[in-house]
Amino acid sequence: MEMIIKEIKSKNVITKSNLPVCDFSVNPYTGCTHACKYCYASFMKRFTNHPEPWGEFIDVKIWDKINNPKKYAGKELFIGSVTDPYNPQEEIYGRTRALLTELQGSGAKLSIATKSDLILRDLDIIKTFPDARVSWSVNTLDESFKNDMDKAVSIERRLAAMKAFHNAGVRTTCFISPIFPVITSTKAIIERTKNQCNLIWLENLNLRGNYKGVIMDYIKKKYPALLPLYQEIYNRGSRSYWESLDTELKEYAAEIGLEYVTNDDSMIRPFDAPPVIVNYFYHSQIKKSARKGSDKNA
Repeated sequence: MEMIIKEIKSKNVITKSNLPVCDFSVNPYTGCTHACKYCYASFMKRFTNHPEPWGEFIDVKIWDKINNPKKYAGKELFIGSVTDPYNPQEEIYGRTRALLTELQGSGAKLSIATKSDLILRDLDIIKTFPDARVSWSVNTLDESFKNDMDKAVSIERRLAAMKAFHNAGVRTTCFISPIFPVITSTKAIIERTKNQCNLIWLENLNLRGNYKGVIMDYIKKKYPALLPLYQEIYNRGSRSYWESLDTELKEYAAEIGLEYVTNDDSMIRPFDAPPVIVNYFYHSQIKKSARKGSDKNA
C-alpha cells in the first residue's frame, strides 16, 4: 500500500475546543497513518477530499507563523485530538516540532497524545513548557493483538518513551484506551506503568460508524467466545460490563494504594506521588462547563 501524502495550506492550526480537557485543539496533520481499526477520529475523513480509507492518507499542514503566541499563556492546548502528532511522517516534515518551536516561551500548557516514541526527539523542548503532559495509548501488553489493531510502534517502545519522559521530570499519562472487554488486561497495564506515570486514564471501547462492523467481525473471527458479550454491549446497549469493571478496578486501586476518581483529573499531586486513576467510561456525558478545577497537573 502506497501512502497518500499531501501538503496543504491551513488557515488555523490552533482551534477553539469544546473538549472538557482543553481550551484549544492542535492537529499538525489531517489523517493518521497508524490506521487504528477502532479510531474514533475516522469521522474526519468526510472533511477531506480523500477517497482512500482512513489510515491510508495524511495531509501535512502548512500554516503562517503564529502571531503573538503569548496569547495562549495559561491556556490548555491539546496536541493530537484527531491525529497522532508523531506519525512516522513527522520524522520527515517536522510540523509538530515546528509548532512547539513557535509556542516555546508562550506559557501555554501542553497536553500531547501519541502512540509513538518519536516524541523522544522533542523531549528537550517539551520539558521547557510549564506543566506539560504527555500521554501514550496502551490498551494491551500483547504485541500480536496490538499488531491486529494498529500500525504504531510496539507497546514496549511506548512504555520506554513514557519512562524516559517521566525520568526527565515531565508529567506522563498512561491512557488505557480503548479497553476491549475481557481482552484488555487493565490491571496488568496499571501494574506495569504505575511507577512511571502521574496519571492513568481509563476509557472504554466505543463502537460507532463504519468501524463498528470491522471490530465486531474481528471479534467473531478471533474471539468467537466473546461475541455474545460484545453483542450485549454494542448491539443492545448494556452497561453492566462497564459497571462491573468500574467496581472491580476501584477495589483494585484501593488494594494497591492508588486514588480512583471518575471523569476528573484535576487533583493536584506532587510529581513523585503515586498516579491517580481516572475512569472516563462515560466521558461523552461530560460538558465543558462541568470540568472540575482549573489546574490539571495531577
